[in-house]
Amino acid sequence: MASRAINCSRKVALWLLICCALVLTVAASPQRRRPRAQRAPRVDYSRFSHLTAQHRAACSSCHTFPSKNWKDARKSDDAFADVTEYPEHKACLDCHRQQFFARERPAPRICLNCHINATPNDTARFPFPSLGESFLATAKGRDFVSDFRVAFPHEKHTDADCGDCHQTHQPQDKSDDEFVTKPPKDIGDRFWLKKGTFKTRPLTHAGCFTCHNQESELAPLPPNCDACHKLPGPSTATRVVDFDASLVKTMGIQDWWTITAWRKRSSSGTFRHETHPDVPCAQCHQAVTTNTPDRRVPVKSCGGAEGCHVTATADDGGILNYEIDERGKSAAFVCSKCHIVFGNKPVPPSHVSAIPKPSK
Repeated sequence: MASRAINCSRKVALWLLICCALVLTVAASPQRRRPRAQRAPRVDYSRFSHLTAQHRAACSSCHTFPSKNWKDARKSDDAFADVTEYPEHKACLDCHRQQFFARERPAPRICLNCHINATPNDTARFPFPSLGESFLATAKGRDFVSDFRVAFPHEKHTDADCGDCHQTHQPQDKSDDEFVTKPPKDIGDRFWLKKGTFKTRPLTHAGCFTCHNQESELAPLPPNCDACHKLPGPSTATRVVDFDASLVKTMGIQDWWTITAWRKRSSSGTFRHETHPDVPCAQCHQAVTTNTPDRRVPVKSCGGAEGCHVTATADDGGILNYEIDERGKSAAFVCSKCHIVFGNKPVPPSHVSAIPKPSK
């Protein structure tokens, strides 16, 4: 009996050892983890965008023309029928009921698209973007980038003076202070943004509605928003510009006009309009083509009747000639007279062909 008990104990012990060995082997072997399902990027409902597929509906599906408050949004003499207020809640609730009633404090994030504080005791809204300066002066306006591109047919307005719509922004005039912000003491020949570089453009509908109104019946009429406000196409989204956001931050520039105009410079990022008062606008800007999203200025327009920046030879003083010659000597040379981020890229054929050929 004793021998049987001993044999039984040995069998149990051996069985336990085998089980332990199997457990350790399984634990030590590499485990195949199931790949985690990728979560869809979280939607920031505090930033409304017309670019999303759900928001590409007809303008009238959300906006009412004119807004109920149009007589109060502008001072009496400046008031005109316009879209001057954000859509009512009912325009959003059909699709965003879950976001409207989300348990977020102090208020649902979606409310921050229109409301300043969005509390039961404070229902004030931001000024609507169409009001221009009053909107841009707010925290929401300072970082505002419109989803739309304005399709303005310049070729149909050639009888108007360019100065009616475009003025020199922040002109230096007779001031000794030529820079937008104070440059470093050792600035040398390095680029620093100067005043009078950019031109303004119409900021509100005021100038447009002078001619295009219900009384004149001159199309497009004010309710036809999408006749002028176009969402950008694929080519516009990938357009490269001569703009460096980090440089703007270094210079401490916070002016909305400057940043917005600079961000769209697809030719020279440094061209200064104020130093060219005698050059006709049409010499550089061709009215037939400025309705397109790409507003690049032909480099030949920098030549002028007397040569200016493009001459027959570098000895004649042309900066384009000089920089192309320097690039030919060294691929590391940066063309910094006119460009910011384009300066270290290959010289385009248009620049080379702009230089007059030597006469035989």
